[in-house]
Amino acid sequence: MGPAQLSPSMAAMSLQSQTPDALRVVNLLQERNLLPPTAIEAPTPCLPQDLQKVNCSPEVFRSTLTSIPQTQALLNKAKLPLGLLLHPFKDLSQLPVVTSSTIVRCRSCRTYINPFVSFLDQRRWKCNLCYRVNDVPEEFMYNPVSRCYGEPHKRPEVQNATIEFIAPSEYMLRPPQPAVYLFVLDVSHNAVQTGYIDVVCQSLLENLNSLPGDTRTKIGFITFDSTIHFYNLQEGLSQPQMLIVSDIEDIFLPTPDSLLVNFNECKELVQDLLKSLPQMFSKTMETQSALGPSLQAAFKLLSPTGGRVSVFQTQLPTLGVGALKSREDPNQRASAKDIPHLSPATDFYKKLALDCSGQQVAVDLFMLSSQYCDLASLGCISRYSAGSVHYYPSYHNQHNPAQTERFQKDLKRYLTRKIGFEAVMRIRCTKGLSIHTFHGNFFVRSTDLLSLPNVNPDAGFAVQMSIEENLVDMQVVSFQAALLYTSSKGERRIRVHTMCLPVVNSLSDIFAGADVQAITGLLASMAVDRSVTASLSDARDAMTNAVIDSLASYRTAVLTIQQPGLLSPTCLRLFPLYILALLKQIAFRTGTSTRLDDRVFAMCQLKYQPLAYLMLMIHPALYRVDDLTDEGALNVSDRTIPQPRVLQLSVEKLSREGAFLMDTGSVMYLWVGRNCNPQFLTQVLGVPSYAALPQNMTQLPELDTAESTRTRAFVGWLREQRPFYPTLHVIKDDSQLKANFMQSMVEDRTESALSYYEFLLHVQQQISK
Repeated sequence: MGPAQLSPSMAAMSLQSQTPDALRVVNLLQERNLLPPTAIEAPTPCLPQDLQKVNCSPEVFRSTLTSIPQTQALLNKAKLPLGLLLHPFKDLSQLPVVTSSTIVRCRSCRTYINPFVSFLDQRRWKCNLCYRVNDVPEEFMYNPVSRCYGEPHKRPEVQNATIEFIAPSEYMLRPPQPAVYLFVLDVSHNAVQTGYIDVVCQSLLENLNSLPGDTRTKIGFITFDSTIHFYNLQEGLSQPQMLIVSDIEDIFLPTPDSLLVNFNECKELVQDLLKSLPQMFSKTMETQSALGPSLQAAFKLLSPTGGRVSVFQTQLPTLGVGALKSREDPNQRASAKDIPHLSPATDFYKKLALDCSGQQVAVDLFMLSSQYCDLASLGCISRYSAGSVHYYPSYHNQHNPAQTERFQKDLKRYLTRKIGFEAVMRIRCTKGLSIHTFHGNFFVRSTDLLSLPNVNPDAGFAVQMSIEENLVDMQVVSFQAALLYTSSKGERRIRVHTMCLPVVNSLSDIFAGADVQAITGLLASMAVDRSVTASLSDARDAMTNAVIDSLASYRTAVLTIQQPGLLSPTCLRLFPLYILALLKQIAFRTGTSTRLDDRVFAMCQLKYQPLAYLMLMIHPALYRVDDLTDEGALNVSDRTIPQPRVLQLSVEKLSREGAFLMDTGSVMYLWVGRNCNPQFLTQVLGVPSYAALPQNMTQLPELDTAESTRTRAFVGWLREQRPFYPTLHVIKDDSQLKANFMQSMVEDRTESALSYYEFLLHVQQQISK
């Protein structure tokens, strides 16, 4: 018997008896300490043990509702969004890899065989998405792991919800492409002043041999100011040869065959170029930027193979196609009214990105700038080509050492992390469910096929779903994401993730299975779209209404006994707090001075980051760290990691006597109180007194004390949990960055935003209207 035929008694057993806790009623106006002391786990779907044991990890695949409503009408009544959040190419410590000449798929809907299909007998299996009965191929009868015949249900494909296949030739439209890397560098006066070129060249020299690839890997370089400079790196030259194209109206490649070269054959020339590049432009007086034409050149150069373009830009493009003018009015930064210019000023970058996507080229953009660069326009080049955007505001090698350190660490990760080329991803779901909107960086090629010229392990995606046909006779439904890509070693591979969830027919069961973090993440993506297509105030209203509507529905349709207060089921108790945090997040806040590029970048991040990193951006974690102990500590590879409790984001939780660490995802702030315990100052920060704390301290000194070891272990452990490197700023009351620290105190009132308690009163008022 397979999952599709659960016994009626099993189905009749209401989930209520198992999960009373998720539905315990909380009066939010009375219970103030709602934050759990440690990280919040994803809820576990109410499935029979044997199914849940093999279900997909929530780090890779999770649904906003872990119990799927039987009908769209029931979903509409619950007023909760239905969608999936994915992290499909995540670095995994364990990944079963199968090499097989026959990849078993459903003949009808092409679903890959997975743990949730059912075997009618040894020779026939029933698809869990379309219910078609398929034959088991002869080869599948043999299990390579146990070396036994006649046990198809024990094969790795049917035992693992996440699996990778090495694909045979019918999965290739052309021979797998080599790894191809093209670096495009802004070398205008502005760029040289920041000193970023030294960092990029140094980082490349250090990491060249760790670039993912094989003997076929290709590499090339373009630099630009008002003209475009190509570099001939052909084998046999004694030094790299610079070729300048000054006609930016009509871009051509001066020597097409020697600009993109085999890295192994030309490694010494590449190293020579990287050593000499920083000096070549040190005296330049060129202030213009022909970014558009240099991107066209990059597209021409990579079109025959596909590959990755890494663009480094430090100013607004001023010449040729794609030139932009400043659209930001600094006086309007704090306006409480609507924010203009969130959409692109030109369609040039989007159109070029779509051309790139068609030729399997992705563009990653590194913005290093102190002034407005119009990310809303430039970001399109990455968004539609499945690239990524990296942003370093106020970047300067000397004046901003923390930003430089972050850039160096990020570059190392970027250059050495795994990469997939010429990829496509398809998400399938059980008959009756349908996907209607995608979020992330990609181009939707057909209704359900995402084109991903590059895929990287740090990219997240989200989709919204609807229920098109009633799921009446089903106990469970499944979702399958399949990512077909070329590895950097030239293998065609397919990574498949399958998730199974129960179907329910009561509103209380839907609420009991709500995943508050996934709901918040999906609503954030939807709100970004709404800000651009409608307006920021529309997006803010929609987020507030999401809380009001779902809690109103819970109150009228689920609660049997009416009582006063603002009532929520335990599983949604953090929903109003998270939404308030989103309203105060850089992407959506009003009334606080916010640079337009900072806002647009925050919006890019909300749509692109996997949920785990997203939540810190929305609701940072605050810890008291001047009294760390080993009580309840974790042991991670022979290190003791203290586990202080997570505090509410309110000034009430701070004390002058303590030191507090706030983790916002990309930045950490260590706020030291005026009367901080002197032992912490000497043993951890290495200063004799509060007054001796320097203004811009961005490192914890390595001191030979137990307190120093503990604090550094904790900060290091937090840093390891994400791919990119968060900077650390030690701040005191008169630090410039104190304002940023205080802005993350989302429970407190500001001139332009409600406190958490006021927000709850507002929600209650709307519900009882």
